[in-house]
Amino acid sequence: MTQNSGFGCSRRLLLRAGALAVLAIAAAERASGQSAASAGPIRIGIVGSGHIGGTLGALWVKAGHPVMFSSRHPEELASLAQSLGPLARTGSVPEALAFGDAVLMAVPYRAYPQIGKDNAGVLAGKVVLDAGNAVSARDGEIAAEARDGGIGETSAGYLAGARIVRAFNTLNYRILHDNANRAGARMAIPIAGDDQPALAVAAALVTSAGFDPVVVGPLARARDFAQGAPLYGQQFTAAEMRRRIEALR
Repeated sequence: MTQNSGFGCSRRLLLRAGALAVLAIAAAERASGQSAASAGPIRIGIVGSGHIGGTLGALWVKAGHPVMFSSRHPEELASLAQSLGPLARTGSVPEALAFGDAVLMAVPYRAYPQIGKDNAGVLAGKVVLDAGNAVSARDGEIAAEARDGGIGETSAGYLAGARIVRAFNTLNYRILHDNANRAGARMAIPIAGDDQPALAVAAALVTSAGFDPVVVGPLARARDFAQGAPLYGQQFTAAEMRRRIEALR
């Protein structure tokens, strides 16, 4: 085989791999859309009921999902649950993890190792929407680990056994609140994960919250919408986000 023919073979393999990746992402989005269209109520545990957790939990309750809000001091969440009606309740972090068929992780990133250690049995097999961002000034050394190793992979390591989908980490809670179920084209939420059924559950919940899910790719591609990355902080429609994703490949 000549050098040129070897290069041609390698190029064909790369093109084939790229085509297969595009097909896989398209299939995941189709499955996600079907799941979103047909999904009934999903029990959701919120770990960290501050701005992001409180905002998304309220949107999910209004969409008909039972939600348990949790924090280290669940008694402080009583007024939030009461304002949302009978589908909302409060509990401890272990109670919320046990309650949810899906879980939103919305705590400071430095808390991930301890949560994973304390709740290993409950997390196994659980769909976890990972909305945390690792910030050096707040979270310390784990921020460098997430930056160097990939935040999706780092979350998967600390929340061992969970079916991680990165979602809802790119935008301020005020933007989410103001744009949920907006008129016209919905705002897109990028998601990434290695587990196709978990991606479908996450996409259904993104849709229920009032947004359009866009599957960026496997968990490693969560780097594309980590803090400082090209998709972070962008208020795109789904069509705009898909065009930007294609430009990144």
